[in-house]
Amino acid sequence: MISASGRYVVVFNGEIYNHLELRRQLTSAVPFREGRKGPWRGHSDTETLLAAVEAWGLEGSLQTVTGMFAFALWDREARELHLARDRLGEKPLYYGWHKGGFFFGSELKALKAYPGFSGEIARNALALFLRHNYIPAPYAVYRGLYKLPPASVLTLRRKAANRCPWPEEQPPLQAFDSEGVRLWRYWSLRERAELGQADISQLSEAEMVDALDELLRDAVRRQMIADVPLGAFLSGGIDSSTVVALMQAQHARPVKTFSIGFRETGYDEAVYARAVAKHLGTEHTELYISPEQALAVIPNLSSIYDEPFADSSQIPTFLVSQLARRDVSIGLSGDGGDELFGGYNRYFWAAKTWRRIGRLPRPLRGAMANGIGGLSPTAWNRLWKRLEVVLPRQWRYANPGDKLHKFAEVLTANEAEEIYRNLVSHWKSPAEIVRGAAEPATVLTGFHQRLDMPDFEHRMMYLDLMSYMPDDLLVKVDRAAMAVSLETRVPFLDHRVVEFAWRLPLSVKIRNGQGKWLLRQVLYRYLPKELIERPKMGFGIPLDIWLRGPLRDWAEELIGEARLQRDGFFEPAPIREKWAEHLAGRRNWSYHLWDVLMFQAWLEAS
Repeated sequence: MISASGRYVVVFNGEIYNHLELRRQLTSAVPFREGRKGPWRGHSDTETLLAAVEAWGLEGSLQTVTGMFAFALWDREARELHLARDRLGEKPLYYGWHKGGFFFGSELKALKAYPGFSGEIARNALALFLRHNYIPAPYAVYRGLYKLPPASVLTLRRKAANRCPWPEEQPPLQAFDSEGVRLWRYWSLRERAELGQADISQLSEAEMVDALDELLRDAVRRQMIADVPLGAFLSGGIDSSTVVALMQAQHARPVKTFSIGFRETGYDEAVYARAVAKHLGTEHTELYISPEQALAVIPNLSSIYDEPFADSSQIPTFLVSQLARRDVSIGLSGDGGDELFGGYNRYFWAAKTWRRIGRLPRPLRGAMANGIGGLSPTAWNRLWKRLEVVLPRQWRYANPGDKLHKFAEVLTANEAEEIYRNLVSHWKSPAEIVRGAAEPATVLTGFHQRLDMPDFEHRMMYLDLMSYMPDDLLVKVDRAAMAVSLETRVPFLDHRVVEFAWRLPLSVKIRNGQGKWLLRQVLYRYLPKELIERPKMGFGIPLDIWLRGPLRDWAEELIGEARLQRDGFFEPAPIREKWAEHLAGRRNWSYHLWDVLMFQAWLEAS
C-alpha cells in the first residue's frame, strides 16, 4: 500500500488493535486534502499505519501502536528500507543478504525461491536447536539468513543492500550501527522490566486486582474487534480460562471455544475445559484425538514450520487450530500468563534449589553430583522402590532416577542463571553432537543481557519472555494456525499488560509455592476456585510412549546409524545410545530424540 503523499510504501502482516483510536487522533491532526471528506480511502489498519508514519514518523508511530505485526516500509524520499517487528515477537520476519542482494519475508519458503539460493545449513544454529528445540533469534537455519528480534527495526540504505555488514555467524543480539545499516529497538523489555521493578506499584492488593481486571478486559475487547467469526482456545487452565471469561463477559452471545483431548492417562485436559465452558456458557467444541490422527500430522510439520522446530506440543496445537478453523477465522489464546505472572514450576524449583545449594562449597556440590551420577537412573529407581515404605509421601516420585540425575546436573552450577539454562536445555553440550559446530552467543548466555534485579524468579521470567516466548511458544501457535488460515491473537502480550506486570512485586505473582496469585484473583471473579485449582498440566502428547510404539519404525529410519553418517550433521554414537536406552525403558529421552528426529524429517523434506 502507498501512503497518501506517495512517500511511503508498505507491505504489512498482522493486526493493529488500536487503529480506530489512532484514526480518530489522525483525523483531527492531519489536514484534509482539498475536495476530500477526510484523509481516508478505506478502512484498513495498514492505511492507518501509513498515515501515522506520515504524521508522527516511524519511531513515533511504533510507540503508539498496539498489535502484532511485521512490516517493511520503503521511504522513497530518504531511499531507506525499514523492517519492523512487534514488541513481543508475535509475527515472524526473516531477512538476509545473498549474491549481492538483500531480501526479506515472513516465511523461509518464500526466501528459498530467491534465484540461486544455496540453502547451506548453519551448523552453529543447529547446535542451538539441539539445546532449545528451536532456533532463537537472530539466528536461522540457513547461513546468511537471520530473524529480526522482537521490538526491533532494521534500517537499510540502498547502498548497503549488497553485503552483510557483520560476520555471517555473529549477528548482533541487540543494537548495531554502521554505514548504511542500523539495527535498533523502539521498545525494550529489559528497560521496562528494570524501570517497573524500580518503581513498584503502590496500589493495595485489592486495587491491583481491579487494575489487572480492567486492563485485561480492555486488551481482550480490542482483540475481539473483527469482521469475521472469532473464538478462543480453551484448555481449562488459568490463562485460557481468563481470556475466555473476559471475552464472554463482554459478548452478548456465547463465545465459541475449542479444545482437544487425548485418551492416554495424564494427557487429557478436555474434561477441565468442558467444565469451564459449561460454567461460562460458551458454545464449546471438543475433539478427542486418536494416535492415528496425531501421527498423521507429522509428515506436514516440516512444511508448516519452515525450519526445524521440535516442541512436540506443535501437534495438538495444529489439531486444535484445525478444529477451530471449521467455525472461526480468528482465535484468541492464553499464552503469556505464565511468563508474566510466575506460572512455571521451574520458577519455584530453581529459586528454591539455588537458595539451598548456593551456600554450599562448590567442591562439596561436585562430590554430591558425582555420587548421584555413580548410579544409573535405573539403579536409583530400584533402590527407591525398596526404600519407599520408609520414605515420606512427598518423596515417593515416579521415576526418581531421572529426577536425581537432573538434580545432579544443577549441583555444580556456578550461579543461579546456570541452573535456569540447564533446565531449559535439552542436549547439554550440543556442539559435541553437531559436527563442525560452535555454539554461538544468545540472550541466555550474554552477561550484558541480564536484568539488574535481585529476584531470580523475575530474572527467569524475563529470559523466558526474551527467548522461549517469541521463539518457541509464539512460533508454535502462529505457524500451526496460519497453516489452516486461522489468525491467532494473544491478549496477555498487549504491551500495556506486560508493562503493568513488571510493576508488580513478586509477592503477588508467587505466593505459598503457587504461581499467578494475582491473575487467579481476577479469574475467581468469573469462575469458582474448584474449577481451576489443580496441578499444572502442559499441552503435550504421550511422545515417550509413541516413540516406543507407533513411531518406532519411522524414527529408526531417520536416526539409523548409516542414515546419520550419510547426512553428516550429527555424531551418531550419543544419539544411538539414547535411542537404545529409551526403547529399553531405562530413560525417557523423548525430548532429546524429538529434536534430532524433527531436524532429520525437515532435512528429508527440504
